[in-house]
Amino acid sequence: MLQLGTVAPAFTLPDTVSGTTVTLEDLKSDIATVVMFICNHCPFVIHVREELARLAADYRARGIAFIAINANDAGKYPQDSPERMKEEAERNGYTFPYLYDESQDVARAYQAACTPDFYIFDRDLRLAYRGQLDDSRPSNGVPVTGCDIRTALDAILAGGDVSADQKPSIGCNIKWKA
Repeated sequence: MLQLGTVAPAFTLPDTVSGTTVTLEDLKSDIATVVMFICNHCPFVIHVREELARLAADYRARGIAFIAINANDAGKYPQDSPERMKEEAERNGYTFPYLYDESQDVARAYQAACTPDFYIFDRDLRLAYRGQLDDSRPSNGVPVTGCDIRTALDAILAGGDVSADQKPSIGCNIKWKA
């Protein structure tokens, strides 16, 4: 896992929704930037995708940037292809860029391990949070609230520190190319 305080690795990736190529510098916020490694087919992502849309809607209005990245091998998992990513974003009301990391270099630079995997960077692009959305899982009956991410973002917005007590993400392994 990336260490807290690490500067966000720069990237240039295609946005499957807009059809443009974007950089971290283009998308970052002067308050905080959330980078999410997600995909289309993972049951853990499917379980939380409505909350991802809600979370972005709630906090983008407060100046927080959201970026989703899919690094799965679309050759082996065609449901994670760029075309299907665009459909997924439109169907689920994602108002954030949904970027395709075909080379998987960005996922490696972020040390992303699973989908979903969440990172919050402060105004200086230093890692303030890395871990889970909340305690909900597809079959545990715990409501999806995004409380871990919301708590971290609320601390940043209040000018405070994000608690170092952070739980790692749990989900499907990123589908690495051979």
